[in-house]
Amino acid sequence: MSDIILKQVKDICRAYNLLLSRQKGQNFLINQKIIEKIIAVADLKPDDTVLEVGPGLGILTEGLIKKAKKVISVELDAKLYNFLKAKFAGAKNLELINQDILKSQILSARGGSALGGKSQNYKIVANLPYNITSNFLKKFLTSEARPEAMTLLVQKEVAQRICARPKKMSLLAVSIQLYGEPMIIEYVDKNNFWPKPEVDSAILKISDIRDQKSVDKFFGKEVIEKNFWQLLHIGFSAKRKQLQNNLANGLKIDHQAAKRFLQMSNLSPLIRPQDLSLANWLTLAKKLNFYLN
Repeated sequence: MSDIILKQVKDICRAYNLLLSRQKGQNFLINQKIIEKIIAVADLKPDDTVLEVGPGLGILTEGLIKKAKKVISVELDAKLYNFLKAKFAGAKNLELINQDILKSQILSARGGSALGGKSQNYKIVANLPYNITSNFLKKFLTSEARPEAMTLLVQKEVAQRICARPKKMSLLAVSIQLYGEPMIIEYVDKNNFWPKPEVDSAILKISDIRDQKSVDKFFGKEVIEKNFWQLLHIGFSAKRKQLQNNLANGLKIDHQAAKRFLQMSNLSPLIRPQDLSLANWLTLAKKLNFYLN
């Protein structure tokens, strides 16, 4: 099956003079079983609206429009966009948009898409270019119109960092886990793409995405969200050092005070930032609230 899809992909690229760009992350998935797996994991219902990012040649799009009520596919490449318009000319439940997803106003009511600026009324399914993953997640997880869930094909190492647990936490992991529940569904070998990328990928599902009201409830009255982010940036400023050093330097307090705040948070004075869970950071933020602004 992969050989058949690969031949089709190469034929289309020749016919439409498509010159693929590594910089744009144009690596097409050519394994039908993995495409079907992504669609199954997305758990689409007949009344769902789906935002697809980077449809490429529309192989995943074909499956999405069969499952969802509405599919909005955003493609940056003008030649691919024109190809998709011709390919899906008869698809009434597909809206194609030729834009940079990171600059797009698609989430706002004035953006003109079917999303309409409303939160939690759509799902994201995307084979993301590796170089936009972090900015993409930040945009959609912190926007007013957040998705209900995301099913993403991302770089394997990035997926592992996002799903990390204490001892291997990072600023990225805490950031994503604050807004949703990430899980690696399956690893995808680089040989399942054409052109073949240099690294393997993973199917990443982010479910139970919190709207802003739920995020505010998580912080409670004691912690302001921007102060929490300030603490995270200070905490991970030198992740190989003990957290007490980062706190002392970042908050301009002495080391004994930093140790005391860690102990008040039921944390070892010797702990390092990668050892803390999301809940640990919240507890610490409450203790340090006076010093954060």
